[in-house]
Amino acid sequence: MKIIKDPVHGYVEVDPGMMVLLDAAPVQRLRYIKQLGFSHLVYPGANHTRFEHSLGTMHLSRLLSRQLGLSSENEKMIAAAALLHDIGHSPYSHATEPLMEEYLGRKHHQIQHLVQKGEVATILEKEDIDPEMISAIVQGEHPLGGIIQGDLDVDRMDYLLRDAHYTGVPYGTVDAHRLIHHTLLSDFGIALDEAGIHAAESLLIARTLMRPAVYFHHVSRIAESMVQSAAVAHLGEVGIAALGPLLMLDDAAFFRELQTSPSRESRVMMDLLYRRKLYKRALYVGKEYVNPVAMQAHVSIEEGQKKSTEIAEIAGIAPSAVLVDIPPFPVDMSMEVYVKNRHDLVELEQISPLMRTLNETRKEQWRVGVYTLPEYRTVVQDAAVESLHVKRPTKQDKLAI
Repeated sequence: MKIIKDPVHGYVEVDPGMMVLLDAAPVQRLRYIKQLGFSHLVYPGANHTRFEHSLGTMHLSRLLSRQLGLSSENEKMIAAAALLHDIGHSPYSHATEPLMEEYLGRKHHQIQHLVQKGEVATILEKEDIDPEMISAIVQGEHPLGGIIQGDLDVDRMDYLLRDAHYTGVPYGTVDAHRLIHHTLLSDFGIALDEAGIHAAESLLIARTLMRPAVYFHHVSRIAESMVQSAAVAHLGEVGIAALGPLLMLDDAAFFRELQTSPSRESRVMMDLLYRRKLYKRALYVGKEYVNPVAMQAHVSIEEGQKKSTEIAEIAGIAPSAVLVDIPPFPVDMSMEVYVKNRHDLVELEQISPLMRTLNETRKEQWRVGVYTLPEYRTVVQDAAVESLHVKRPTKQDKLAI
């Protein structure tokens, strides 16, 4: 048994079988993938990696497996899934995932191609672990999948605690051990006993508060928009077939590839990112200023680029000087978690009054962003208001953003 010191959970035990898996190249690659993408441009301490998070998720999965009374075989399978659940991440984590989704048609948790062949598949076979089961658990398609990919899963518990620790933002505090202690298995899957309700609510609140403070901070969104624009410009020169290998690189290799791209636009954008000379907000408005439903037609990278070009033409500047960022409008959180009281299992939403409030809060946090070089902010704001049919923000509105 190997002991690894973790700043969030303390000492993490790794048995010999998991240690071999931990040393596999796809897992070791995660040492060089930042957990929070470009959030280090806002929070200098946010340099933690997907590797640390995967180790922490494995640790919590062990605790929860034992709480649920799982067999040693199932505990090992869940631990392996926890350790492997993020190996499908592309460079800078969620910053480049839209490229993967739009052009390759898969998401980071779809890891079949990584666990069913090669080094990982060989290790899983030696450990008598079915790779198909690992894929199903990571995608939440297994009876025990809720442990890793569910509404109250150990993945969320770890990343909220870890992201709060490294950013210094206090909103991510979650009582993970209490939540685990009051989790049980039911005919419906993962459930809670009544004493775990407050811990579950604290996780939901943490997720909601961390969105604007960290995960959707405007500086992070600007940097992500810049790197996506640079990647698309690069692919325009080298061909879309290069995207698969590009997204299998780590952060540093990916950054270097775009820095030395045959595309001048890509090189310039990455140089600005490197020196933290970021685009600025020309427009940054919420749902009260636009039609969120109409905006969803421009969520994709390609549609966003079309809007960027249109705004640039109105403003009379180069298309590369405008970036349009339209995130998907938040869907209502729906907790498919049951709470066991003395007589029955009831849905958490029926007991907790917080769900409606948190869903409204998430919608209020949503923003449409149009970013540009500092010298073009005024003309781009005017052009964006015209192109996106935006109610012009007042000075008072701007102070609240």
